[in-house]
Amino acid sequence: MADSASIPNTPLLKDELDIVIPTIRNLDFLEMWRPFFQPYHLIIVQDGDPSKTIKVPEGFDYELYNRNDINRILGPKASCISFKDSACRCFGYMISKKKYIYTIDDDCFVAKDPSGKEINALEQHIKNLLCPSTPFFFNTLYDPFRDGADFVRGYPFSLREGVSTAVSHGLWLNIPDYDAPTQLVKPRERNTRYVDAVLTVPKGTLFPMCGMNLAFDRELIGPAMYFGLMGDGQPIGRYDDMWAGWCTKVICDHLGLGVKTGLPYIWHSKASNPFVNLKKEYKGIFWQEELIPFFQSAVLPKDCTTVQKCYIELSKQVREKLGKIDPYFDKLADAMVTWIEAWDELNPSGAAAEKPNGTAK
Repeated sequence: MADSASIPNTPLLKDELDIVIPTIRNLDFLEMWRPFFQPYHLIIVQDGDPSKTIKVPEGFDYELYNRNDINRILGPKASCISFKDSACRCFGYMISKKKYIYTIDDDCFVAKDPSGKEINALEQHIKNLLCPSTPFFFNTLYDPFRDGADFVRGYPFSLREGVSTAVSHGLWLNIPDYDAPTQLVKPRERNTRYVDAVLTVPKGTLFPMCGMNLAFDRELIGPAMYFGLMGDGQPIGRYDDMWAGWCTKVICDHLGLGVKTGLPYIWHSKASNPFVNLKKEYKGIFWQEELIPFFQSAVLPKDCTTVQKCYIELSKQVREKLGKIDPYFDKLADAMVTWIEAWDELNPSGAAAEKPNGTAK
């Protein structure tokens, strides 16, 4: 790994990582990220009206896909990609041909650490992904691979090698990632706590995954990063990243992969409307009380040796156990299968597939 002094000249994983951004607006926010993002390739997934022109600042290497592109590339399978919801971002994961993905929302700005230095969130995510995780035994000094830390006394030597990290989950300063009821009772609350820590989420423990500052190893876990059916025409919204996080964590636990959370922070600039959010989340707030026990008890058979096999098996369990809650889950189970079929079509194993072109620059 390059040392920090060489970062500006040789950005980490420059040719192995795509940045995926879902948006409905001009991407002026990229100006502040220019020092960190400009060396990398961007995949922009335009939501909403495809006839609208999205402006991207000069000097960025990007592809832009709108709904017309998604329909053209996926055909009937485009039904699995959400419309009028940031869940559309997962199309970018599917279309990418890079090993790693970083995804960020367009209302996320560069944060500063307590010393006032701007945080290179992407660099920290890459460091998290390139470092092992320790899901099988908790280290009380958090990440033992960071400078100044190690495994504490009593930590089994047989587990100190760790496992590959599949997901790096970053956090946010300023506007917290709250649900609508919490937003309503704490409208002025801001997160000002910068905690200088990264830790592995233990095996068997679920977590609420936020998609606005997230990186993952696409080769290790990409097919599980499906953000579900949300938004237009669906009875639920704002659970896209939650769904992906629960599915991903169950599969990571089964396959022996790691998930890290903590650093890096971004500055979340804009609070979404809590009343609009409540309408989107309303059913999810009830459903999650049954969804969480479902994922906590989900068991995948030993012959599920790939992410795709795991995901198809999960889709069967979703249909069988969650379908009785609401017909939406039957529809979601179908979409999960369609997603895997579309993923495999665009990413045939063992062969370098030609990437379908969107509006490239």
